[in-house]
Amino acid sequence: MAENPYYRGPRSDHFDGLRFFNPDHAETDRGLRDMLRWKLREKAAVWPGEVAIRPVVPDPHVAGLRITMVGHATLLIQAAGVNLLTDPLWSDRASPLSFAGPRRVTAPGIAFADLPPIHAVLLSHNHYDHLDVATLAGLHTVHRPLIVTPLGNDVIVRRHIPDARLATGDWGDGVDVGDGARAHFVPAHHWSARGTRDRRMALWCGFMLDTPAGRVYFAGDTGYGDGEIFRRMRAAYGSPDAALIPIGAYAPRWFMSAQHTDPEEAVRIFDDLGAKFGIGIHWGSFQLTDEPREEPAYLLRAALAGRGIEQDRFPAGQPGDIFDVATG
Repeated sequence: MAENPYYRGPRSDHFDGLRFFNPDHAETDRGLRDMLRWKLREKAAVWPGEVAIRPVVPDPHVAGLRITMVGHATLLIQAAGVNLLTDPLWSDRASPLSFAGPRRVTAPGIAFADLPPIHAVLLSHNHYDHLDVATLAGLHTVHRPLIVTPLGNDVIVRRHIPDARLATGDWGDGVDVGDGARAHFVPAHHWSARGTRDRRMALWCGFMLDTPAGRVYFAGDTGYGDGEIFRRMRAAYGSPDAALIPIGAYAPRWFMSAQHTDPEEAVRIFDDLGAKFGIGIHWGSFQLTDEPREEPAYLLRAALAGRGIEQDRFPAGQPGDIFDVATG
């Protein structure tokens, strides 16, 4: 009988005793036949080998709400003196291997040495483009942040960083991250795996971050489904002042739609949440799927125009972009 190496706990509406799952959502599991169909029948766009960006040096302390795009799903959130990182990844590859796998085409928008003091990390799930052990180890050495992550991922981190400061939770739980800020674990339509035998054995999530300076939603990775999970978030926590929503890694749709939103679905999430401001993330830094590099930003603009939403309310974040978010 299979055993879960990361988590043991009671069954729930999204845990069957061995694996986590997405209630009332399309199947996210993909087998070898699906992978072969994708790689043999579909054609990936050619990306540039490198795209120049302008890194920035953030202030150590921000009284209001400021969000800086580092790249992919990594952002620096500064809110009322608290500094947090989402899914930090400074490695050259989003891969378990240092010599193979998706390679970074944009430098990080903040050099690692230029980070301000980091108080907490919001770690959404265990895929290699989100849970990067080398980056977490570096952050632990320099900053020793609290790593907030859903059920089971603490075991993965602890194997590499035995004395890491960790806080885990299930969907619906919350963790204090300092100076009046609290991170709530919220559902996402996704999955998890570090290898071939641990699929969906650790939980995935998004985060709703409440701070004295404003509320921020970080999606991590998610599909859209029927949108109900996002409307429930709005009812439970209120509309966010800023929503960090994936717009890339969506092609081909027959393979990716259950697990990754495309730009049009990202705008639906923005609407469902009633967000005041959005940032398009998870695009342009690593080629994970087939779409052209610039397509997510173009399609995001088109989706906003189609819904009559001002373009400056939901830009596609580029590494080094700084957003001072108006709240209240």
